[in-house]
Amino acid sequence: MKILHTADWHIGKKLHKHSLQPDFDLFIDWLCNCISENEVKVLLVSGDVFDLANPSSEARQQYFKALMKLKRLDCKIILTGGNHDSPTMLNAPQEVLRELDIHIIGGLPNELSECIVPIKNDKNENEILVAALPYLRDADLRTASQGNSYEDRLEALRKGIQQTFLDTAEICKSQFPEIPTIAMGHLFAAGAETSESERDIQIGNQAAFNALQFGDYYNYIALGHIHKPQRVNAATPTFYSGSPIPLSFSERTNKNRILLLDTETGWEPKSIEIPSFRELLKITGTLEKLQQKLMELQAREGLASLIEIEMQEDNFDANKIYELDQLVDNFKVEGYEIVKHRASFENKISGSGELYEEKQQLEDLQPLDVFQKLVDKQEEDEETRKELMSAFNEILEEVHQSKKA
Repeated sequence: MKILHTADWHIGKKLHKHSLQPDFDLFIDWLCNCISENEVKVLLVSGDVFDLANPSSEARQQYFKALMKLKRLDCKIILTGGNHDSPTMLNAPQEVLRELDIHIIGGLPNELSECIVPIKNDKNENEILVAALPYLRDADLRTASQGNSYEDRLEALRKGIQQTFLDTAEICKSQFPEIPTIAMGHLFAAGAETSESERDIQIGNQAAFNALQFGDYYNYIALGHIHKPQRVNAATPTFYSGSPIPLSFSERTNKNRILLLDTETGWEPKSIEIPSFRELLKITGTLEKLQQKLMELQAREGLASLIEIEMQEDNFDANKIYELDQLVDNFKVEGYEIVKHRASFENKISGSGELYEEKQQLEDLQPLDVFQKLVDKQEEDEETRKELMSAFNEILEEVHQSKKA
């Protein structure tokens, strides 16, 4: 039997306010082809289906369209909730979807046995079990409230996670003896590499769970939450499939993939790389280098490449900030879009609060005096200083007029 493991879809995700909806649609189309070509019978989605607990109507519509596309392939779908997901929202259509052989476990149910999903073969015999455990919240781990100190609580969380997986293994062992079992989980395993788009989980990742505590009962453990594909050190094959598309610029070099299991050949998964639907570019350098790099870009087709720009200069220069803004505003190359830009300076300007002696209170000073101090710190010629002060006076006058209105 062939089983496919994916996770962290984050439907509804926006990267610097830029929707990744078309990226996900292309992934689902590719995934459908992959399932069909490899004759996959079971699809596992290990948490973080949505990016927000209360997703938009567009995100929900995209979710149901994806499920219907996948269902047409006659593939059983097992989907669990992650820390981004609302258990209530995911579970709402649970009974309806189950009739379509789509199993949703949004949050940990009162009866742990409800997480066990038997997979039958062509002879209608139980061939494999899936222990579909969602993200485990503090309320699910009753031991988490025990202990007086912060360290006690962290240790209680680890033990609670461990006990949940061990109890689930015991149910599988007693109710379905000698049936191979796959566990699904959504958590942070100790040693896993994270990215900037991953929210802290289990008290800021400090309660990192040692994957050796999963035990040795499961044949394979399909994890979600970490977006970078990787193997975890455990007693049995334990993998993060990673997210199918880059969700931040820190993930732009990830080799996004899905994992394919063939139980006839063993429990080591085959990694299938997902094609890149969109390029994320991070361009850094001086203003001059940024201008040069942007001019070298060649027009391209398909989804627009998203660009993050950082201007790096030695000394603060207000004119260069203005020129950077103009560079971004006037940038027009087909197939590219600048979604974020910023400036950084090696020799940082002092903040306004640092320009005065400690005995002076900033609120006692006039705005014009504060700005004059800031201008005096700049390496500008006299004409530029006068222009800056004149511009500030105009702004100040507009503020005063608006207050009188």
